[in-house]
Amino acid sequence: MVLLRFAPSPTGALHLGGLRTALYNYLYARKLGGKWILRIEDTDATRAVPGAVDGIRQALEWSGLEYDHGPGKSGPHAPYFQSERLDLYHVYANKLLESGHAYRCFCSPESLSATRERLARTGSNSTYDKACLNLTEEEVARRVRAGEKSVIRLNDGRLPERCSPPDLIFGHLRDAHASLPTDPVLLKSDLFPTYHLASVVDDHEMGITHVLRGEEWLPSLPLHLDLYECLSLKPPQFAHLPLLLNLDGTKMSKRKGDVQVMDYKHRGWESRAILNWLALAGWGVSHEAATTSSQQKHAPDSTAIMSLEEMIREFDLSSVTHRRSVLDPQKLGYINKRHLMHAMESPDGPRVLAESVHTLVKEAFPHSSHTAVSYVQDVLAVVQSRLIKLNDLPLIAGYFFVEPDYTTDEAQSMLKNTSPGVYDAVLRGVEDNLRTAQDSWNTADFVALLHEETARIGCKSKQLMTIVRHALTAAKNGPGVADIMRVLGMERTLERLKNARADR
Repeated sequence: MVLLRFAPSPTGALHLGGLRTALYNYLYARKLGGKWILRIEDTDATRAVPGAVDGIRQALEWSGLEYDHGPGKSGPHAPYFQSERLDLYHVYANKLLESGHAYRCFCSPESLSATRERLARTGSNSTYDKACLNLTEEEVARRVRAGEKSVIRLNDGRLPERCSPPDLIFGHLRDAHASLPTDPVLLKSDLFPTYHLASVVDDHEMGITHVLRGEEWLPSLPLHLDLYECLSLKPPQFAHLPLLLNLDGTKMSKRKGDVQVMDYKHRGWESRAILNWLALAGWGVSHEAATTSSQQKHAPDSTAIMSLEEMIREFDLSSVTHRRSVLDPQKLGYINKRHLMHAMESPDGPRVLAESVHTLVKEAFPHSSHTAVSYVQDVLAVVQSRLIKLNDLPLIAGYFFVEPDYTTDEAQSMLKNTSPGVYDAVLRGVEDNLRTAQDSWNTADFVALLHEETARIGCKSKQLMTIVRHALTAAKNGPGVADIMRVLGMERTLERLKNARADR
């Protein structure tokens, strides 16, 4: 069984980079007919944020990425919180002690700091002098009985030779052991494991076959492979995902910029568009591992509009670029707009979208009597081509819900070349003409009626349309005048034409 895992730490809200990692795990698991796990790596209690786990689960649920096993779900690999699996890590740590691949270190933090400084002054690349490596078993036992605090370190002098398997994205990597600390700590003095030991143990115990994680873990890969070798375990296949960057080329992080997933929900972005946007950030560029022309032919470009089902069908790790990718907000706008338009074309889409934005409309226009879901649905139908995201509806189409404001600079600039006499004559004529369509308002040909009035008055079509648009909306841009009148209805349309003449 192909089994993948998404293993965030509960140190804050799920951000875009984490969501992309979860998405790629989801896509690859589904692509291979497998499953994926949500595992919470909470062994560092000092960094844990209350409510973070619930926030992560809510973000995944909103995004539509349903995990097969994990918190809140039963499964064969429970528990799914590392803080509840401590006994397991102790068993593996003891195995390493017994085989000589690890040893206890009793050095104090102050002593370790002094040692690092001393080694640095001598030009050594080592970070520890292995002072506790040669302690006798009796000495170790005595100090443990005496209650001295200790950590368990990997003995990197006893590492077996091995051939590193290629990364599924980066291929064969150079040996990076030199960048690792000397004899890395595996079990801390508080008896909690470091990420390195915990992730290796859990991936093995849970039967994880593929590990898709961020590029920031590449430097730790040699250590993890060493642990698998020392424990005589078969490692999973690894794929490291290049980082996402801000537009200015800086690393996207929780501390910089607005990258929390739920912020995008609250601002009205579509979850399908967010997944589409993230999936294509770095996917679609074939590299050395992609040798067939078909892979290049089917690699989507960075603004392809894809459903989750299409992403699963087309996803291929061999088409994930080696380079870090800029996450361009403009592409999200393009993608989101098209997902909204696709939703409007589906049988239930207009109603679902209207219901989702209904509360926002009522909050924006609390005194309006024109905020029913069915009416919001009619408004969405005529403004959809201008809508980037749902939360923009009150901003770009407020005149459908409340009376237009003729005092704004925009409204007054619309009539800078129109005399009051012409304005009044056009609106009177249009109003009289529209009254002839009272009995067939929903089917009337308003475009033809307006053209007739243009010919009768003798003004230009553009001028007449601008005058009528001003009277109905007080806004330069918007749907066609005929669509506006149909949505407003006969009574409100005629009332606005009358009020606009009075105001002028």
